[in-house]
Amino acid sequence: MSNRSNSDTPLVSVVIPTYDRPALVRKAVASVGAQTYPNVELLVVDDCSPTPVEQALEKLSLGPSITVRVLRHGENRGGNAARNTGIRVAAGEYVAFLDDDDRWHPEKFDRQVRAFRESSPAVGAVCVGQRFVDDRGETTQLRMPSASGDVTEAVLRGATLGPFSTLMVRADVIEAVGFPDERFPAWQDREWHVRLSQEGDYEAIRELLAIRHIGSHGRINDDYDGHREAARLYSDKYRSLAARYGWATERKFAANVYGGVAGTALAAGRYDDCARYSLRALGNDPRSVRGLARLVVGIGGPRVHELVRSARRRYHRLREPSPPRGSFADESSGD
Repeated sequence: MSNRSNSDTPLVSVVIPTYDRPALVRKAVASVGAQTYPNVELLVVDDCSPTPVEQALEKLSLGPSITVRVLRHGENRGGNAARNTGIRVAAGEYVAFLDDDDRWHPEKFDRQVRAFRESSPAVGAVCVGQRFVDDRGETTQLRMPSASGDVTEAVLRGATLGPFSTLMVRADVIEAVGFPDERFPAWQDREWHVRLSQEGDYEAIRELLAIRHIGSHGRINDDYDGHREAARLYSDKYRSLAARYGWATERKFAANVYGGVAGTALAAGRYDDCARYSLRALGNDPRSVRGLARLVVGIGGPRVHELVRSARRRYHRLREPSPPRGSFADESSGD
């Protein structure tokens, strides 16, 4: 990473890893182009897509304030490897990440850069809220970051901070803690949050500035076995750190790991596995309402799962606030 500007509008580098999703990555890139912030560098990392991503992006016009560079892997290496390729050449004072199936509100960068400028110099990362939508564009869930400040213990205990698409990080903090761990097929964001949080504080913006597409195109978390292996790696890497905060935190850490596996099993329709890992989670945190709910669904199977999912969607739609000023990039843009 090269020198960063010290102006009132420091350069923000955006890293988009992508693989073989041309229509979705066009929408992601269009939402970068729609940012109201005036100084952006966009790095699209093509993880060896069958058709090079340049063909999907060649007719997009992003305006004069955004520079675009496409990098291509010679072989498919995975999401974290693609992110790291982008980080290595990023020139910005801040680095933001966008998965190719997600999008941003136009004022996301303005809010995050302002948060960095107006908060303590100890802040190394800023997260925003996220709205989940399905293939029909309907809201399925809302999620806000639940911790700020020194968040290491909170992360180990299962606090919500947000995935890569909600995150902006100071480049010097990345240099201090190292890149995302390429061994992880899932849980990459949680693992990196632990390391980032040990180098700098977090600032939480409780606004829905990221939109995440959960649909038929598939995500890494659809790989249940890969997710379970990532949970094991995460546990092996950080359980001793959790133990330093005391017995209660170590138990919450274990409950969070088992609960994460249970949630992925549930999403994959592996109801027996969901019930089994929910019981392990409850063994470490017997008062967990979420753990108990997963156990009930795991035992109840597909019918109970669908009832709970429908109820949750209705609940989140009722909670959904009016969008902040501006709007997300047009759903149809780039198709």
